[in-house]
Amino acid sequence: MTEALVIDDHPVTHLGCRRLLEDAGFDTVLEARTCDEGYRLLDRNRPELIVLDLGLPGVGGLAMIGRLLDRAPDVKILVFSMHEDPIFPVRALEAGAHGYLTKSSRPEDFCEAVKTIRAGKIYLEHAMATHLAAMKIGRTKTPFDSLTSRELQVLRLVGKGLSHGEIAEQLHVSYKTVANTCTQLKNKLKVKTLADLIRLAIESENIPIMDKI
Repeated sequence: MTEALVIDDHPVTHLGCRRLLEDAGFDTVLEARTCDEGYRLLDRNRPELIVLDLGLPGVGGLAMIGRLLDRAPDVKILVFSMHEDPIFPVRALEAGAHGYLTKSSRPEDFCEAVKTIRAGKIYLEHAMATHLAAMKIGRTKTPFDSLTSRELQVLRLVGKGLSHGEIAEQLHVSYKTVANTCTQLKNKLKVKTLADLIRLAIESENIPIMDKI
């Protein structure tokens, strides 16, 4: 029996995804509206495919990709998002997703994405893939390109003036994890003091950071 899991907090999305996934041959379509519910269903059922929204409350969808794969390394993840900016699929694929589809896509695009991912390939809409290729060729790299999603997230919170303890509480990680991440940030961005790191964080405010989106 083949199972899919939809993790999204919009009932209409669940309805549409369930119908399309059943048409694609899945026997059971599980539904979760929160991160915790998604983890429980994944642990209990081990679906073949997860359709994941990036806009979940609490832990964002991007951070959730890694946690889902930690629990089930073989699961395929299709990000299904309202965000069309190319930076979002870049970060999603870097986090381990197997495909990215916008919610403005046609039903047949959704079915094609599912088919492609189940075949072991990466899926991106044609227009988005073309745009990403053009960006890669023409864009000037910045020091922030080398940062992981977690590092970008911590950097943003540093720029908001949060202490290590406050960041740890907000991200549900340990104080030591935040401190180590700040050390890594200073090394990667070639700054020595926390004040310099805060300055860079403020300068990077316009960079999309998606773990909390």
